[in-house]
Amino acid sequence: MKNTKTDLREPLFRRREILRVADRYFNSRNVALVTGAASGIGRAVVVALALNGITVAGADIDEEGGKKTVEIARGLRGQAVFVRTDLAQDGQIENFVEEASSYGTIRFLANIAGTQHIDSVEDFPMSTYDLMQRVMLRAPFYLSKLCIPHMRRSEDGVGVVGNMCSVHGHIATKNKPAYNITKFGLRGLTQSIAAEGKGKIRSFTVSVGYVKTPLALDQIPDQARQRGITPEEVVSDVMLGRCQVKEMMSPVEVANLFTIGFSNLGKYLVGGDLLFDGGMVKTY
Repeated sequence: MKNTKTDLREPLFRRREILRVADRYFNSRNVALVTGAASGIGRAVVVALALNGITVAGADIDEEGGKKTVEIARGLRGQAVFVRTDLAQDGQIENFVEEASSYGTIRFLANIAGTQHIDSVEDFPMSTYDLMQRVMLRAPFYLSKLCIPHMRRSEDGVGVVGNMCSVHGHIATKNKPAYNITKFGLRGLTQSIAAEGKGKIRSFTVSVGYVKTPLALDQIPDQARQRGITPEEVVSDVMLGRCQVKEMMSPVEVANLFTIGFSNLGKYLVGGDLLFDGGMVKTY
Protein backbone atom coordinates (compact mmCIF):
# COMPACT_ATOMS: atom_id res chain seq x y z
CA MET A 1 0.00 0.00 0.00
CA LYS A 2 2.91 2.35 0.64
CA ASN A 3 3.94 2.42 -3.02
CA THR A 4 0.34 2.82 -4.20
CA LYS A 5 -0.18 5.89 -2.02
CA THR A 6 3.08 7.38 -3.19
CA ASP A 7 2.10 6.90 -6.83
CA LEU A 8 -1.34 8.42 -6.23
CA ARG A 9 -0.47 11.52 -4.29
CA GLU A 10 -2.70 14.51 -4.98
CA PRO A 11 -0.73 16.61 -7.48
CA LEU A 12 0.35 20.20 -6.97
CA PHE A 13 -1.15 23.08 -8.93
CA ARG A 14 0.79 24.22 -11.96
CA ARG A 15 -0.35 27.40 -13.67
CA ARG A 16 0.49 26.04 -17.13
CA GLU A 17 -1.91 23.11 -16.64
CA ILE A 18 -4.92 25.35 -15.99
CA LEU A 19 -7.06 26.01 -19.07
CA ARG A 20 -7.55 29.69 -19.88
CA VAL A 21 -10.52 30.73 -22.03
CA ALA A 22 -11.26 34.16 -23.45
CA ASP A 23 -14.88 34.76 -22.50
CA ARG A 24 -16.74 38.03 -21.94
CA TYR A 25 -18.33 36.68 -18.77
CA PHE A 26 -14.98 35.71 -17.31
CA ASN A 27 -14.29 38.94 -15.44
CA SER A 28 -14.07 40.11 -11.85
CA ARG A 29 -17.56 41.66 -11.92
CA ASN A 30 -19.05 38.17 -12.18
CA VAL A 31 -19.08 35.73 -9.29
CA ALA A 32 -18.81 31.95 -9.24
CA LEU A 33 -19.90 30.00 -6.16
CA VAL A 34 -17.99 26.75 -5.58
CA THR A 35 -18.74 24.20 -2.86
CA GLY A 36 -16.26 21.68 -1.51
CA ALA A 37 -13.63 24.38 -1.85
CA ALA A 38 -11.24 23.15 0.86
CA SER A 39 -9.64 20.30 -1.09
CA GLY A 40 -9.60 18.11 -4.17
CA ILE A 41 -11.76 19.00 -7.14
CA GLY A 42 -13.47 21.89 -5.34
CA ARG A 43 -10.14 23.52 -4.59
CA ALA A 44 -9.04 23.02 -8.21
CA VAL A 45 -12.26 24.58 -9.56
CA VAL A 46 -11.83 27.63 -7.32
CA VAL A 47 -8.28 28.11 -8.55
CA ALA A 48 -9.10 27.49 -12.23
CA LEU A 49 -12.04 29.90 -12.31
CA ALA A 50 -10.11 32.54 -10.37
CA LEU A 51 -7.26 32.34 -12.88
CA ASN A 52 -9.83 32.88 -15.61
CA GLY A 53 -10.63 36.26 -14.11
CA ILE A 54 -13.84 35.41 -12.25
CA THR A 55 -14.37 36.43 -8.62
CA VAL A 56 -14.80 33.10 -6.85
CA ALA A 57 -16.56 32.49 -3.54
CA GLY A 58 -15.65 29.10 -2.11
CA ALA A 59 -17.61 27.26 0.57
CA ASP A 60 -16.69 24.36 2.80
CA ILE A 61 -17.06 23.22 6.38
CA ASP A 62 -13.26 22.96 6.60
CA GLU A 63 -12.18 26.52 7.32
CA GLU A 64 -8.45 25.82 7.38
CA GLY A 65 -8.58 24.07 4.01
CA GLY A 66 -10.78 26.77 2.53
CA LYS A 67 -8.36 29.52 3.54
CA LYS A 68 -5.52 27.50 2.03
CA THR A 69 -7.43 27.35 -1.25
CA VAL A 70 -7.83 31.13 -1.28
CA GLU A 71 -4.12 31.48 -0.56
CA ILE A 72 -3.30 29.25 -3.56
CA ALA A 73 -5.64 31.16 -5.87
CA ARG A 74 -4.33 34.55 -4.81
CA GLY A 75 -0.77 33.31 -5.08
CA LEU A 76 -1.49 32.58 -8.74
CA ARG A 77 -3.03 36.05 -9.09
CA GLY A 78 -6.65 34.96 -8.95
CA GLN A 79 -9.42 36.63 -6.95
CA ALA A 80 -11.11 34.38 -4.39
CA VAL A 81 -12.79 34.53 -1.00
CA PHE A 82 -13.87 31.81 1.43
CA VAL A 83 -17.12 31.51 3.36
CA ARG A 84 -17.28 28.74 5.94
CA THR A 85 -20.50 26.89 5.18
CA ASP A 86 -22.15 23.74 6.48
CA LEU A 87 -24.20 22.55 3.51
CA ALA A 88 -26.46 20.59 5.86
CA GLN A 89 -27.72 23.90 7.30
CA ASP A 90 -30.12 25.99 5.20
CA GLY A 91 -29.29 29.19 7.04
CA GLN A 92 -25.60 28.83 6.24
CA ILE A 93 -26.38 28.13 2.58
CA GLU A 94 -28.46 31.30 2.47
CA ASN A 95 -25.65 33.27 4.09
CA PHE A 96 -23.15 31.92 1.55
CA VAL A 97 -25.25 33.09 -1.39
CA GLU A 98 -25.93 36.47 0.22
CA GLU A 99 -22.25 37.08 0.92
CA ALA A 100 -21.19 35.91 -2.53
CA SER A 101 -23.66 38.31 -4.14
CA SER A 102 -21.96 41.23 -2.38
CA TYR A 103 -18.84 40.70 -4.54
CA GLY A 104 -20.61 41.09 -7.89
CA THR A 105 -23.17 39.43 -10.14
CA ILE A 106 -23.73 35.74 -9.50
CA ARG A 107 -23.24 34.06 -12.90
CA PHE A 108 -21.86 30.63 -12.08
CA LEU A 109 -22.54 27.90 -9.52
CA ALA A 110 -20.34 24.80 -9.20
CA ASN A 111 -21.77 22.15 -6.88
CA ILE A 112 -18.72 20.05 -6.07
CA ALA A 113 -18.97 19.05 -2.40
CA GLY A 114 -19.27 15.37 -1.70
CA THR A 115 -18.58 12.65 0.80
CA GLN A 116 -18.41 8.88 0.70
CA HIS A 117 -19.39 5.91 2.83
CA ILE A 118 -18.80 2.28 1.87
CA ASP A 119 -21.54 -0.15 2.96
CA SER A 120 -24.24 -2.37 1.49
CA VAL A 121 -27.88 -1.25 1.41
CA GLU A 122 -28.77 -3.57 4.29
CA ASP A 123 -25.93 -2.30 6.48
CA PHE A 124 -25.98 1.37 5.50
CA PRO A 125 -26.53 3.72 8.50
CA MET A 126 -29.53 5.93 7.84
CA SER A 127 -27.97 8.94 9.58
CA THR A 128 -25.10 8.78 7.07
CA TYR A 129 -27.54 8.30 4.20
CA ASP A 130 -29.52 11.37 5.28
CA LEU A 131 -26.38 13.50 5.58
CA MET A 132 -25.15 12.47 2.13
CA GLN A 133 -28.52 13.26 0.61
CA ARG A 134 -28.59 16.64 2.29
CA VAL A 135 -25.05 17.68 1.33
CA MET A 136 -24.80 16.11 -2.12
CA LEU A 137 -28.31 16.53 -3.55
CA ARG A 138 -30.48 18.82 -1.43
CA ALA A 139 -27.80 21.50 -1.05
CA PRO A 140 -27.15 21.68 -4.84
CA PHE A 141 -30.92 22.00 -5.35
CA TYR A 142 -31.23 24.77 -2.74
CA LEU A 143 -28.15 26.61 -4.00
CA SER A 144 -29.58 26.48 -7.52
CA LYS A 145 -32.91 27.74 -6.23
CA LEU A 146 -31.18 30.69 -4.57
CA CYS A 147 -28.66 31.50 -7.33
CA ILE A 148 -30.88 31.27 -10.42
CA PRO A 149 -32.89 34.40 -9.48
CA HIS A 150 -29.61 36.35 -9.26
CA MET A 151 -28.67 35.11 -12.73
CA ARG A 152 -32.07 36.05 -14.14
CA ARG A 153 -31.86 39.54 -12.62
CA SER A 154 -28.53 40.28 -14.32
CA GLU A 155 -28.52 42.67 -17.28
CA ASP A 156 -28.95 39.84 -19.79
CA GLY A 157 -30.30 37.04 -17.60
CA VAL A 158 -27.45 34.63 -18.35
CA GLY A 159 -25.98 32.09 -15.94
CA VAL A 160 -24.70 28.53 -15.64
CA VAL A 161 -24.96 25.77 -13.04
CA GLY A 162 -22.34 23.01 -13.15
CA ASN A 163 -22.79 19.88 -11.05
CA MET A 164 -20.08 17.38 -10.12
CA CYS A 165 -21.46 14.03 -11.16
CA SER A 166 -19.51 10.80 -11.61
CA VAL A 167 -19.40 7.53 -13.47
CA HIS A 168 -21.65 6.58 -10.55
CA GLY A 169 -24.32 8.77 -12.12
CA HIS A 170 -24.25 6.35 -15.06
CA ILE A 171 -23.48 2.99 -13.49
CA ALA A 172 -23.84 1.69 -9.96
CA THR A 173 -21.14 -0.18 -8.10
CA LYS A 174 -21.79 -2.21 -4.99
CA ASN A 175 -21.51 -0.84 -1.47
CA LYS A 176 -21.99 2.79 -2.59
CA PRO A 177 -25.80 3.09 -2.62
CA ALA A 178 -26.11 6.62 -1.22
CA TYR A 179 -23.35 7.92 -3.48
CA ASN A 180 -24.91 6.25 -6.53
CA ILE A 181 -28.34 7.69 -5.72
CA THR A 182 -27.10 11.25 -5.24
CA LYS A 183 -25.11 11.21 -8.47
CA PHE A 184 -28.03 9.90 -10.51
CA GLY A 185 -30.11 12.59 -8.80
CA LEU A 186 -27.71 15.35 -9.84
CA ARG A 187 -28.23 14.44 -13.47
CA GLY A 188 -31.97 14.85 -12.94
CA LEU A 189 -31.48 18.22 -11.25
CA THR A 190 -29.20 19.37 -14.08
CA GLN A 191 -31.68 18.44 -16.78
CA SER A 192 -34.54 20.05 -14.84
CA ILE A 193 -32.65 23.36 -14.62
CA ALA A 194 -31.86 23.18 -18.34
CA ALA A 195 -35.50 22.46 -19.19
CA GLU A 196 -36.54 25.65 -17.40
CA GLY A 197 -33.61 27.81 -18.50
CA LYS A 198 -34.77 28.80 -22.00
CA GLY A 199 -31.17 28.57 -23.20
CA LYS A 200 -30.07 31.48 -21.01
CA ILE A 201 -29.69 29.59 -17.75
CA ARG A 202 -27.65 26.55 -18.76
CA SER A 203 -26.68 23.57 -16.66
CA PHE A 204 -24.37 20.63 -17.11
CA THR A 205 -22.75 17.77 -15.25
CA VAL A 206 -19.17 16.56 -15.23
CA SER A 207 -18.75 12.79 -14.85
CA VAL A 208 -15.33 11.31 -14.20
CA GLY A 209 -13.91 8.12 -12.77
CA TYR A 210 -11.36 8.11 -10.00
CA VAL A 211 -9.48 11.33 -9.34
CA LYS A 212 -6.38 11.89 -7.20
CA THR A 213 -8.25 13.45 -4.29
CA PRO A 214 -8.51 12.62 -0.58
CA LEU A 215 -12.10 11.39 -1.18
CA ALA A 216 -10.89 8.72 -3.60
CA LEU A 217 -7.69 7.75 -1.82
CA ASP A 218 -9.30 7.56 1.63
CA GLN A 219 -11.88 4.98 0.50
CA ILE A 220 -9.25 2.40 -0.57
CA PRO A 221 -9.02 0.68 2.87
CA ASP A 222 -12.84 0.40 3.16
CA GLN A 223 -13.11 -0.96 -0.37
CA ALA A 224 -10.45 -3.56 0.41
CA ARG A 225 -12.25 -4.62 3.59
CA GLN A 226 -15.68 -4.82 1.95
CA ARG A 227 -14.45 -6.78 -1.07
CA GLY A 228 -11.97 -8.98 0.75
CA ILE A 229 -9.03 -7.96 -1.45
CA THR A 230 -5.80 -6.06 -0.97
CA PRO A 231 -5.58 -2.25 -1.25
CA GLU A 232 -3.36 -2.69 -4.32
CA GLU A 233 -6.09 -4.78 -5.96
CA VAL A 234 -8.65 -2.07 -5.19
CA VAL A 235 -6.65 0.40 -7.27
CA SER A 236 -5.74 -1.91 -10.15
CA ASP A 237 -8.89 -4.04 -10.38
CA VAL A 238 -11.73 -1.93 -8.95
CA MET A 239 -10.81 1.70 -9.58
CA LEU A 240 -8.99 1.31 -12.88
CA GLY A 241 -10.08 -2.18 -13.90
CA ARG A 242 -12.69 -1.03 -16.45
CA CYS A 243 -10.72 1.99 -17.66
CA GLN A 244 -8.93 2.04 -20.99
CA VAL A 245 -6.67 4.76 -19.58
CA LYS A 246 -4.84 3.23 -16.63
CA GLU A 247 -4.25 6.50 -14.83
CA MET A 248 -6.30 8.51 -12.37
CA MET A 249 -7.22 12.06 -13.35
CA SER A 250 -5.82 15.07 -11.55
CA PRO A 251 -8.15 17.62 -9.89
CA VAL A 252 -6.97 20.31 -12.34
CA GLU A 253 -8.00 18.17 -15.31
CA VAL A 254 -11.50 17.98 -13.85
CA ALA A 255 -11.54 21.70 -13.09
CA ASN A 256 -10.70 22.44 -16.72
CA LEU A 257 -13.92 20.67 -17.72
CA PHE A 258 -15.88 23.10 -15.54
CA THR A 259 -14.10 25.99 -17.23
CA ILE A 260 -15.20 24.63 -20.61
CA GLY A 261 -18.77 24.15 -19.40
CA PHE A 262 -19.05 27.64 -17.96
CA SER A 263 -17.47 29.34 -20.97
CA ASN A 264 -18.64 30.07 -24.50
CA LEU A 265 -17.11 26.71 -25.45
CA GLY A 266 -20.09 25.18 -23.65
CA LYS A 267 -22.69 27.19 -25.52
CA TYR A 268 -24.53 24.07 -26.65
CA LEU A 269 -24.00 22.19 -23.40
CA VAL A 270 -27.57 22.48 -22.14
CA GLY A 271 -28.45 19.74 -19.66
CA GLY A 272 -25.62 17.61 -21.03
CA ASP A 273 -22.94 15.59 -19.34
CA LEU A 274 -19.19 15.77 -19.89
CA LEU A 275 -18.23 12.11 -19.48
CA PHE A 276 -14.44 11.99 -19.16
CA ASP A 277 -13.91 8.59 -17.60
CA GLY A 278 -11.16 6.87 -19.55
CA GLY A 279 -13.72 4.54 -21.11
CA MET A 280 -15.08 3.11 -17.87
CA VAL A 281 -18.77 3.44 -18.76
CA LYS A 282 -18.97 3.12 -22.54
CA THR A 283 -16.32 0.47 -23.26
CA TYR A 284 -15.58 -2.98 -21.90
